[in-house]
Amino acid sequence: MILSNISTPLLGLVDTAVLGHLDSERYLAAVALGGLIFSFIFWGFGFLRMGTTGLTAQAIGQNNRLEVNAVVLRALSLALIIAAFVLLLQNWIEQFGFWLIEGNPQVEGFARQYFAIRIWSTPATLSLYVLLGWFLGQQRVKIPLLVVLITNLTNIGLDVLFVYHFNMQVAGVALASLIAEYTGLIVALLIAGRALIREKTRRSWRDIFCLSKFKAMLLINSHIFIRTWCLIFSFAFFTYQGAKMGDLVLAANTLLLNFQSFMAYALDGFAHASEVLVGKAVGAKNRLAYKQVVLTAALWSLIVAMMFAGIYSFFGRYIIDSLTGLIQVREIAYGYLPWLVAMPLVSFGCYLFDGVFVGAMLTRQMRNTMVFSLFAVFFPVWYFTQTMANQGLWLAMLMFMLARSVSMAIVFSRRGFSI
Repeated sequence: MILSNISTPLLGLVDTAVLGHLDSERYLAAVALGGLIFSFIFWGFGFLRMGTTGLTAQAIGQNNRLEVNAVVLRALSLALIIAAFVLLLQNWIEQFGFWLIEGNPQVEGFARQYFAIRIWSTPATLSLYVLLGWFLGQQRVKIPLLVVLITNLTNIGLDVLFVYHFNMQVAGVALASLIAEYTGLIVALLIAGRALIREKTRRSWRDIFCLSKFKAMLLINSHIFIRTWCLIFSFAFFTYQGAKMGDLVLAANTLLLNFQSFMAYALDGFAHASEVLVGKAVGAKNRLAYKQVVLTAALWSLIVAMMFAGIYSFFGRYIIDSLTGLIQVREIAYGYLPWLVAMPLVSFGCYLFDGVFVGAMLTRQMRNTMVFSLFAVFFPVWYFTQTMANQGLWLAMLMFMLARSVSMAIVFSRRGFSI
């Protein structure tokens, strides 16, 4: 799961490196702004992955193969309905998104190119969320790794081809992502379709589209949806405030967020494992297994977080230099490295508990801790540290991650390992 997860931020690093070595920071800033809108669209519907994993894992724990298969078909139906609405509303989304962002006119022009191409990957992206979640819920972890690697290697190869060979710049990065997403979807559908055809359990439309099951899935997903949008909003606000400080600060923050993403995706490997194993333990009502999963994942999450802090401390400048040749962007980024060193140590807990809460279907509690951390910690810290400019912005992000970790730990300690 860790190998699968870190390939995604590695792709972001490649996008950054490809654009960061062009002759202007505007290309990198444009993808940051365009990507901000897709963060709202795609991350916002991340419940399709998390909800599918949790429900599938609990069905596995109950040894209910009919429900395992029904979950993926329900979730795929929901994903395609959402994708259809996104495509129908794409012009409104574009206008509203860029009205909110207020970027440099030239940067915004490149960002609109990125949006116009990337938006058509929505059906593939949302369907992939469902299929990857379904495979993870069954502990078939090699399949997501295969699908993600194929997707990202395709994207990387096309990035280099379109940007350096065809001089397509921002449009090339967007087109590479579009083609890669559909390539990954085709691979995932072939594997899932083969598994469903070989499955001998009885299936009927009444079982699959059971109204009560759909309502339960939508309720669980609504909690995850609100939680995810709060998380997205924090990063969107962070990017927006950085953009107000100029293209150089925006480019430096975009580069440094790759550090955060790489660490987060690696730690999410333990979160995803916790989703699956906690869900299975809860489904089977095995309290001992539940406790063992949480304690083991917590220990390894802490170890990996300390490793990231050490790597960023000793090699952070070399990583920055490898991502961009723009001297001014490098110099600005160096000044904020200490925040990236501290980030893994305060945030590993929230990534771990995200997985535990999803596996145990504690989605309401996960939503509440996120809302608290955003509105009671992140915004107040940012507001009172505006005189610190970008340093204050990074402090607010650090405190936000700490608040998430502490509040989720408190909620979990009060509940214990009850099933």
